[in-house]
Amino acid sequence: QLQLVESGGGLVQPGGSLRLSCTVSGFALDYYIIGWFRQAPGEEREGVSCISKSGLVTNYANSVKGRFTISRDNAKKTVYLQMNSLNPEDAAVYYCAARTNINRDYCSILDEYVRWGQGTQVTVSS
Repeated sequence: QLQLVESGGGLVQPGGSLRLSCTVSGFALDYYIIGWFRQAPGEEREGVSCISKSGLVTNYANSVKGRFTISRDNAKKTVYLQMNSLNPEDAAVYYCAARTNINRDYCSILDEYVRWGQGTQVTVSS
């Protein structure tokens, strides 16, 4: 069974950077589109970014464009989310999630994802 484990969260000052990792087990990573989502207290879950199975297509929420970068290393079964210029509005629990699609060059943060990790906390504060 596919399992996803996030890591890399923590406390960072405004303007700082973090790199989140999502490591999968149970199946080969390249079977799956991977998305990153976040949820702050009292807020709805928000799609942040996704990456296609091929790694050639990525999408980002407008709120993170130009600051966050998603990438994947299928050999290491890991997807990364590099987050730069963090601000307090980025603070949330970040989740990675997986879904399948026949198209290797497609992803959307608006689709339904079927397998989820447990999340990693990101706190942005001085």
